Amino acid sequence: MAAQPAAIDPQSAVPSAQAGSGGQGKRPRRTGWRRLFPTWRMVLGTFVVGVLLLIGLFALGYSMVKIPPANALATKQSNVYLYADGTEIARDGKVNRESVGLAQISKDAQHAVLAAEDRDFYTESAVDPKAMVRAGWNTATGKGKQSGSTITQQYVKNYYLGQEQTVTRKVKEFFISIKLDREKSKNDILEGYLNTSFFGRNAYGIQAAARAYYGVDAMSLDPAKGAYLAALLNAPSEYDVVAHPENKGAAEARWNYVLDGMVKKGWLSSSQRAGMKFPMPKEANASTGLSGQRGYLLDAIKDYLQENKIVDADQLAAGGYRITTTLQKSKQDAFVNAVNDQVMSKLDKKNRKVDNYVRAGGAAVDPRTGKILAMYGGIDYVKQYTNNATRGDFQVGSTFKPFVFTSAVENNSRTQDGRPITPNTIYDGTNKRPVQGWSGGVYAPENEDSHSYGDITVRDATDKSVNAVYAQMAVDVGPARIKQTAVDLGIPSGTKDLNPYPSIALGTATASVLDMAEAYATLANHGERSTYTLVDKITKDGDDVGGLPEQKTEQAVSREAADTTTSVLQSVVQNGTATSALAAGRPAAGKTGTAEEDTAAWFAGYTPDLATVVSVMGQDPVTAAHKPLYGAMGLDRINGGGAPAQIWAQFTKEALQGKPTKDFDLQLQAGADQTLEPSTSPSDQPTGTTGTQDNGGTTGDQGTQGQDQGQAQGQSDGGTTSSGGPTDPGGTTGTGGAPGTGGTGTGGGTDTGGATGAGGTTGTGGTTGAGGTTGDAGTTGTGGTTGDGGPTGPGGPAGGVGF
Repeated sequence: MAAQPAAIDPQSAVPSAQAGSGGQGKRPRRTGWRRLFPTWRMVLGTFVVGVLLLIGLFALGYSMVKIPPANALATKQSNVYLYADGTEIARDGKVNRESVGLAQISKDAQHAVLAAEDRDFYTESAVDPKAMVRAGWNTATGKGKQSGSTITQQYVKNYYLGQEQTVTRKVKEFFISIKLDREKSKNDILEGYLNTSFFGRNAYGIQAAARAYYGVDAMSLDPAKGAYLAALLNAPSEYDVVAHPENKGAAEARWNYVLDGMVKKGWLSSSQRAGMKFPMPKEANASTGLSGQRGYLLDAIKDYLQENKIVDADQLAAGGYRITTTLQKSKQDAFVNAVNDQVMSKLDKKNRKVDNYVRAGGAAVDPRTGKILAMYGGIDYVKQYTNNATRGDFQVGSTFKPFVFTSAVENNSRTQDGRPITPNTIYDGTNKRPVQGWSGGVYAPENEDSHSYGDITVRDATDKSVNAVYAQMAVDVGPARIKQTAVDLGIPSGTKDLNPYPSIALGTATASVLDMAEAYATLANHGERSTYTLVDKITKDGDDVGGLPEQKTEQAVSREAADTTTSVLQSVVQNGTATSALAAGRPAAGKTGTAEEDTAAWFAGYTPDLATVVSVMGQDPVTAAHKPLYGAMGLDRINGGGAPAQIWAQFTKEALQGKPTKDFDLQLQAGADQTLEPSTSPSDQPTGTTGTQDNGGTTGDQGTQGQDQGQAQGQSDGGTTSSGGPTDPGGTTGTGGAPGTGGTGTGGGTDTGGATGAGGTTGTGGTTGAGGTTGDAGTTGTGGTTGDGGPTGPGGPAGGVGF
């Protein structure tokens, strides 16, 4: 039997592939402690996967995170309102921020912030991982909480995101910072950061901070002040050394850190640094708010901007405007002082009920430029909301009379009997004298205290504010012409009760104090009206907004008309109802006025350099109804020559203090110094029935009777006929051209018609009395001007006692 092969041990068998010399066996398995550590292959693989994952996540995050619009807080700004010298009037809006361009921030302040927050800002990337790690380590080891953020990251947090400390916000901040750094320049980012950072004292942005702590603009910050504001960024509330004097040591340490950084970076010399002292900030201002005059001024400024279509209400509400006005702080303060001294200090509201009704308003204008220099709106905006300088609901009284005389000179107007109207023209000043030449019905206004003056010159009638004279003059000139002259001088055409009736002369119109100041400024400027303005400059985010009305002047009325009026108004101050104005110590012209029932007293006056109008008004504080001022301040009555003129005098004296005294340089109308006697005494002329007069009695230029807009109205109400205006053959005024009386028609009688001037022709076509026949004369000649018509009644609406 064959022998069997020996058994083979399977563990000792070696595969043929590995049996040869030079063959390699499998890697021996790792045993023991070596199994706890990854192989280099595992490390490399994990690293590669991790890097790929990070790149993927970065790409995903970069693509998903968009730069959002600015948050509401970052863009919200206050509007800043300034006096002409840059002194702040007020701010509106809850957020105290005023954005400015980088060029409007001093280099010292920029460098101080960089030294405090990010010294390598201009050379580093948008994010700094090393700083983030360092900040985390310092925070963890108790060295203080630090953000580790670059200025770009801080700007992103302030402007686009918020202050919440969450991982999501930090991730967004990271990606937005990188994107922003690619899309914006370093200067743009720094500018945004400086305008959005919080500095304490409710100041957002370095401009607001500079004003809040040092009362200067950001452009004026020196290294010391800039370093302190930069130090505040680290701890705004704690480092306010005025509010927290106990923290002054820490604040100074941070301040020194900033300055040392500026030296290290070469932004500040060692010698400058050595001599620098800590710049103690000023006391924090109380909230400007709207109290006192501020609210009145802001309302007037906003109205001006909107009425002139410079900035609308929505744009203002968004904020960010820096509005420099024409108002001068010294004059504004002088106005407040004058009102307080002459009126408010004399009120006894507890013991005199009427004293609770007293209000005051005022405005001052530079006659040459039209700039509004001061405005008094009331005792306190938060107590009396309505601006008494701009409201238009009180009659202006006899302060309107100068416009009547100006219109007379401007239009070469003549009296009913053909005499040119000059300061020395004689009128009948009899109390309740019915006006002649007005077809609208009987109008016989009362003089102050029912006093009759008889024959009186225009100058004296102005001194004494004689209503009878000016009502007649209004008819002689033509009420429509007077209205136009007032508008040309500066009274808005839409002013309530500025109507073409004889009563216009007595001041029934309810123009505002500011409107009257503008009109009187035109008189002071020899009839040249300058474009009035309240705003000198307006910017937003450092850029000029523009759109302000072009400054220009136009000859509203002739120089002779304005200057002759000034000469008459000088007499009012020297000899008439406004002698209180002499206390200003300056050559002055002006006119007093009193509204119907003494609800308001006015004084409107000017020197060659300043036109100012003041009104003291009566208003119930509960019902807002107009109230008479009888007994106010313990006086029987308040008229224009009292408190208003006294306020005017004190204000004018203080406002012009130090300015050389200047006299008026006047060019008067021809014949202004000649007294023109009437052909018969005005008081002796028969008046007949006022309703019978037509409006053709005034004479046009150079003696000819100019043609007006109406037709002769010869028809009477009760059968009487009116007289025609006399003419001579050549169109010049006849010497005997006084109006006839007109007879009363009684069942068919004819009237006598108007008297014909020497050599004049007779008109044709008289009016018919009640049941009567036609008279043989009575209509005006072809050149006779007619009045302005008007509603039936005594010269239009009653009112405007003047005085």
